[in-house]
Amino acid sequence: MSDLQNDVSPPRTHGPSPAVRHIDKSSRRALFASWLGWTFDGFETYALVLVGPTAVVAVSTEAQLADLPTYVSGLLAATLAGWALGGILAGFAADRLGRRRTLILSILWYALFTGLTALAPDYWWLLTLRFITGMGLGAEWGSATTLIGELWPDRSRGRAAAVLQSGFGVGAVIAALAWYLLEPVGDNAWRYLFLVGTLPALIVLYVRRAVRDPQMWTSVRDRRRKAKAAQEAGNTVAAADRELLRSPFTAVFSHPHLRRRGLRLLVLTVVSVIGLYAVSAWIPAYTAQLAKDTGETGTRWGANAGLVFNGASVPGYLLLGYLADRWGRKPTMLLYYAVSAAVVPVFFFAVHTPQAALAVTAVAGFFILGQFAWMPIYMPELFPTSGRATAISTVFNSARIAGALVTLGTGMLISLLGGITAAATVVGVVMYAIAIATVWFVGPETKGQPLPR
Repeated sequence: MSDLQNDVSPPRTHGPSPAVRHIDKSSRRALFASWLGWTFDGFETYALVLVGPTAVVAVSTEAQLADLPTYVSGLLAATLAGWALGGILAGFAADRLGRRRTLILSILWYALFTGLTALAPDYWWLLTLRFITGMGLGAEWGSATTLIGELWPDRSRGRAAAVLQSGFGVGAVIAALAWYLLEPVGDNAWRYLFLVGTLPALIVLYVRRAVRDPQMWTSVRDRRRKAKAAQEAGNTVAAADRELLRSPFTAVFSHPHLRRRGLRLLVLTVVSVIGLYAVSAWIPAYTAQLAKDTGETGTRWGANAGLVFNGASVPGYLLLGYLADRWGRKPTMLLYYAVSAAVVPVFFFAVHTPQAALAVTAVAGFFILGQFAWMPIYMPELFPTSGRATAISTVFNSARIAGALVTLGTGMLISLLGGITAAATVVGVVMYAIAIATVWFVGPETKGQPLPR
């Protein structure tokens, strides 16, 4: 736990990390498998956004249909709640059971319950299955992120993590294309889209054969087993090894410097989540309204805006990873937050045609969604191996709970300020200003540094 105990960067080290000396086949295979899993997470998440209203109409009673928006929002909220719970629990599992095993379990979990979602006979079954599916979706991120962070070299860890994150945007685009092809099928098209979400189960066959746990984690696991055996035999256990016998959460956050670091990371992550949901949720609606004002079809332009926003995130993720490895983590994070703060008022106040809205939407997606790539890059570099997955999963998924609660207030703010433009701009600019003020105080700059042991 001695590594990175303050906010000063550790001394530069020359040469590769002892744990990973080069990018071998195992590292590439782990990245590919994790990318596929995260791609289907993106697919599943955006699929619900696309077909949520259609699914609710198909399985609801007349009384429920009278309040359709509430029941659609219920599906989204249930998925987010399940995501948060599953992600936090999976963090513990990844630190105790291993990165590879938890990744396998998470993929099987959401593939199974996504398929069962397609069979939901009524709304309450649909809601329950969305919550359970969300648990599997949330479980995948922490295990995959720690796996990649611990397998890839210090010099290119940022780019590898950004590639992993890019899968989410790719999955959203695939979901949009799949829905474009399936929608004409008929009333059951939404069920077929969820059935496509069972395909990730095939990834497990590849993960079991091609992916291994990082040596960094297996060393900690072996030390824990020896310490436990020594303790049970009544022998003396070194203080550092006694730490491994504690709960990963307690072992990490009982240290004041790591607890402060976790709280600051939570602030940044909550800001990104609120900025995403409070701003991006209104981009399609605002674009559609601009199209209607010019006599064009609003629904088509709104759908195009959603597709552009998600598609532009892919190069946004990749560029952030490249810059994080070249410039450093913090300068890159500042750039993305600053442009996000600037693009929000431009979109809602300076854009007056749907064509211009699509152009600015691409910039917004590039930076507002693209900023999420710092999380799998920077977070694992701030916590020790024994509790790394627990720490980053707790921060990442707690932010979803806090962000969802705060985002609910955006609707009231719209009523108070008299429109989407003012409310979304106020929320977006304030959130990203908080991020800009917080970045430098989160932790040390970790560019090119080995992971803390």
